[in-house]
Amino acid sequence: MAPPATPPFSSSWSTAPPPAPAPAPTNPATSAAALLSFPAPHVLLVTLNRARQLNSLDSGANAYLDWVWSWFEAQASLRVAVVTGRGRAFCAGMDLKEWNAAHGRMEARVLLPPSGFGGLSNRAGTKPIVAAVNGLAYGGGCEMVVNADLVVASRAGARFALPEVKRGVVALGGVLPRLARSVGLQRAMELVLTGRVLAAEEALRWGLVNRVVDDGEGEEEAGAKADAGGAGGKDEGEVVQRSAVVRAAIDLACQIAAGSPDAVMVSRQGVRMGFEGGDGDVHEATRRLMVERGAALLRSPNMREGLAAFVEKRAPKWVDSKL
Repeated sequence: MAPPATPPFSSSWSTAPPPAPAPAPTNPATSAAALLSFPAPHVLLVTLNRARQLNSLDSGANAYLDWVWSWFEAQASLRVAVVTGRGRAFCAGMDLKEWNAAHGRMEARVLLPPSGFGGLSNRAGTKPIVAAVNGLAYGGGCEMVVNADLVVASRAGARFALPEVKRGVVALGGVLPRLARSVGLQRAMELVLTGRVLAAEEALRWGLVNRVVDDGEGEEEAGAKADAGGAGGKDEGEVVQRSAVVRAAIDLACQIAAGSPDAVMVSRQGVRMGFEGGDGDVHEATRRLMVERGAALLRSPNMREGLAAFVEKRAPKWVDSKL
């Protein structure tokens, strides 16, 4: 099934699965809520673009991001994504003005898609996403971070918090069961029940963050956009600025994209099965992974290519995954 031509901006959500990978990339729909660019081959960069609102997301922005991640899944040439925010915030959570207005009208509509806040906090998917936390990650923004596959944080700017209890609401986008598995029961309880702010260095010690980077002035780089699907890397002539944390996240994404796309997706699935599996049985998770993915992986041209490249002492030439 091909990806939709335009993102759904209504608050009515479908329970249908995301579109299957398309054989060729398509042009993404655009929105002022987030900027899409292709900083390196096979890498998508999503920049939340509501800096005046500290990148808080209303229902329309959540709808667009839900569409973006489905579109990302459908592009065979894209293998890794990075998500960050413009300005001094990564994402300050839900647009509380919209939420308050909807509550005041007693509207029963659901403000979040099944994939959660920002289309990410409850996302499953098959491809890895790296969060480049440039500033405040509060509420739903923190929920997005907890369900990202890897997290790079700004030493000076990144702050993490789940302040919902201070507003009389609850973080229902997927963070509550996942947070305890990431940082442990007592630490999760402290964050959720007090709403306190966690600095980048402490988040690193807790295991919520992979890397903390020092801040610096943004470096000018040519090319933020690429051909449709982003397989070709940079365009010439376009100059953008990227912060140190975004550059570090893109570097990490490039390291992932350098591996076999088949092996990356299956390996990610195996780790996720251990992280999210309800019964905690690693033997059953291993068996399921072999049954669900083993045969297809053995037949994949990328496995043959990887082994041949090793024997011939050359760099492998991967093809887009068809798993």
